[in-house]
Amino acid sequence: MRITLNMAVSSEALKSQALELGFNLVGIVVAEPSPTFDAYLRWIGNGMHADMGYMARPDRIVRRQDLQVILPGVRSMVVVGVDYRAEVPESLLTDPARGRFAAYAWHLDYHEWLLPRLEALAAMLGGQPSCAYVDTGALLERSHGWQAGLGFIGKNTLLIHPQRGSYFFLGELLTTLEFDTYDTPTRPTMCGNCTRCLTACPTDAFPAPHVLDSRRCISYHTIENKGHIPHELRPLFGNWVYGCDVCQEVCPWQRFSTLTGVEAFRPTQPERIAPTLLDLLQLTDEAFATRYAHSAIARVKRARLVRNACIAAGNWRDESALTHLQRLLEDEHAIVRAAAAWGMLQIGGSRLQVEAAYQREPDTLTRADIATSLAEHR
Repeated sequence: MRITLNMAVSSEALKSQALELGFNLVGIVVAEPSPTFDAYLRWIGNGMHADMGYMARPDRIVRRQDLQVILPGVRSMVVVGVDYRAEVPESLLTDPARGRFAAYAWHLDYHEWLLPRLEALAAMLGGQPSCAYVDTGALLERSHGWQAGLGFIGKNTLLIHPQRGSYFFLGELLTTLEFDTYDTPTRPTMCGNCTRCLTACPTDAFPAPHVLDSRRCISYHTIENKGHIPHELRPLFGNWVYGCDVCQEVCPWQRFSTLTGVEAFRPTQPERIAPTLLDLLQLTDEAFATRYAHSAIARVKRARLVRNACIAAGNWRDESALTHLQRLLEDEHAIVRAAAAWGMLQIGGSRLQVEAAYQREPDTLTRADIATSLAEHR
């Protein structure tokens, strides 16, 4: 693309370039604050971001409120999307002996695919100042996606394209360039009277349509929560060990979702989708690092994934997990020790072994967690 300074850039030319790079969706809007900024402030004010302190950092709030703080002179935002849905046997996903991953984590870490292509798109703009983001910057990207005409915001808070569903990744490119035409939003919502996503949520994480309380969300607890998962929620997790897709799966708009055309987003092995719980319970740091290199799962590190597997094993209630859970009572990580104790008692394992773990536990919070587990199984 040839860029001439002081002239508006052809939006159609840029969109053509984006499609050639492999994106399925692309929209261009004037760089303005998110239309849901006030709702975001209310969400933060109500504590629904849980322990995700980065969501409430003052510098992040300022950047979301004024995109000029991110990129001085910014004039436009390019929003792109790429499908990631793959077709796998339902029996693999619902097998209680397996720990289930959210579909976005079945393959290559999406940051590694999107960012280089966003940077390539930026290079096509003639070296003008720009910033590329893939859910790492201070942008409320779903609402910007709505602004760019990429879909509407569902009651499950996800961006839904009426012809593609919601199984697509988003990326943004801020630029100081001006375009000859800009896209316009779709309807704010097309959910109508449907409440399937709200009623299907296992943990009742939606106190109202379009509002997600992270404190009750399976995705939050299995990925972002670095501590002990609330006891009242654990039995509701089923076999989810990384993320959750329930509110997407039940959405009627998913009947239009498109299978990904990106080879890197197609899982090749069952272990990339839902590894066995017995395997996850035996993970070492070295095995975790090797297996999940270049995967979104790498971000939780071994301790959180094994903690989640202990809870899923407790929900599975199969005695074959007891030997591994007993060993994990002495794991170096407190969150694993506590989850192992809970899992053992759920299955009907030795109360004496859990009581011994309680007696030798040096961490105050973990002792309290194990004590709660013991009280629940008197």
